[in-house]
Amino acid sequence: MNYLYSLMLLFGGLFAINFVFSYQGKHIDAHFWSTLKFQLWMIPVFLIANLSVGYGVKFGLKSTENLSYVLVVAKCMEIVISIIMGYLFLKEIPNWKTWIGLAIIVAGIVLVKQK
Repeated sequence: MNYLYSLMLLFGGLFAINFVFSYQGKHIDAHFWSTLKFQLWMIPVFLIANLSVGYGVKFGLKSTENLSYVLVVAKCMEIVISIIMGYLFLKEIPNWKTWIGLAIIVAGIVLVKQK
């Protein structure tokens, strides 16, 4: 059950963080004051997202007892979320190189998890 909690919390927190930065990159002016105002409004979102990521790592560590594995899975999850954000905000379609890169990452996770 800790696996499921970990994956849900990590995905939710990382998705929220990447969503905020993607939205900022697409819709918020690059001027300092508008960016500062937006970031101040996002403090509660970042608080919740950081708590989610922190507890996701904690539950992942409880279930696997291997911090390296948990952090690698979190980074891989963030790469997939980045691809999703690229599609949502910029309508970027992943090409064959992206899919090969993801396959290499998955193979790396499988290798790390083996004993």
